[in-house]
Amino acid sequence: MLRWLADWWNAVELWVLGLPFPFQFAVVMLVLLPVCVGLAWLIDRAVDYVSAAVGPSHEHEPPV
Repeated sequence: MLRWLADWWNAVELWVLGLPFPFQFAVVMLVLLPVCVGLAWLIDRAVDYVSAAVGPSHEHEPPV
């Protein structure tokens, strides 16, 4: 069903493996760094949302 995706991924993988190491590192960082930053941002937003929904309400805070 997703054979085309597997074939494309194999082609990209072989292309990266054929590059010299500094270029491999650059390509991986250009792809992996934004993906990791985006995933970290999404996890942060999800944790904020869940903790706000589950955590204590700010309506009944004791007076200071």
